[in-house]
Amino acid sequence: MEIKAKLLEKFDTAQVSGSFRKREFVVEYAENPQYPEFVKFELIQDKCDLLDPFNVGQEINVAFNLKGRKWTNPQGQVVYFNSLQAWRLSAANDVAAAPSAPAQEGGAESLSEPEWLNSNDNDADDLPF
Repeated sequence: MEIKAKLLEKFDTAQVSGSFRKREFVVEYAENPQYPEFVKFELIQDKCDLLDPFNVGQEINVAFNLKGRKWTNPQGQVVYFNSLQAWRLSAANDVAAAPSAPAQEGGAESLSEPEWLNSNDNDADDLPF
């Protein structure tokens, strides 16, 4: 999944354990500008440094995975957790983040069906398998 949003807050990297670290950040996502959403994401391990080049207030693209976990607490109750785990960040105006379709010459002719699709050969031997 990917969204375009404004970076609101950047938090420091937290060393959760000896081998695990994470960093959180908050964006303002305004799919409907009248009712913006404030969404917290996390970066883990080697991805924590991805946030460094971006400034608060900057428009960014956030590519992320939706993660969900189930945990049984010591009292035997099942608890569910969700997180939004970012794995790529780019400036919203970065053309590499949103590749455009290559311009085609020849207008509508270049969108026509390939010739092999229109052939009338009814030979059973031309199957590709």
